[in-house]
Amino acid sequence: MPLPQETTYTLKDIYALPDGQRAELIDGRIYDMAPPSARHQDIIFSLSRKIADYIDTSEGNCKIYLAPYAVFLNADDKNYVEPDISVICDKSKLNDKGCHGAPDWIIEVVSPSTERMDYGIKLFKYRSSGVREYWIINPMMHTVNVYDLEHENQTRQYHFTDTIPVCIYEGLHISIADLLP
Repeated sequence: MPLPQETTYTLKDIYALPDGQRAELIDGRIYDMAPPSARHQDIIFSLSRKIADYIDTSEGNCKIYLAPYAVFLNADDKNYVEPDISVICDKSKLNDKGCHGAPDWIIEVVSPSTERMDYGIKLFKYRSSGVREYWIINPMMHTVNVYDLEHENQTRQYHFTDTIPVCIYEGLHISIADLLP
């Protein structure tokens, strides 16, 4: 008896989803996304504001995008993600549809339903596509895993109360606890 064939999905399937249904496409597999919690939203809003202020005062030219924002990691139709925060410094990667290629810095806030994706599948995809820095913020554990993918894949874990140096910006340091009410 032959084994059942797994369906391979494409961007066409993502764009055919009903309005309001969010999903990501990784290596031809669709992963549904639940709506974010209020805590999740507080973290990404406060963090993106801190990063944007730094970019503005440093006269930087990077752009910040919050989910839902399309990131096409590979030049194919089988990969589409919506990171919580994407920082993109190469404006040639940007168009009206999203970012085509790896953002410089991606931040994901873990929820119970995304833990396996954020620590496993997405870490691998982001590393292999050329993302320079990847943060996984875990509100349940009050930890931040920082992956410096540009420099020998260095990884460090911080607590929300720690002052965390940003790898791609020498002068930016962030304490998650200082950002939250």
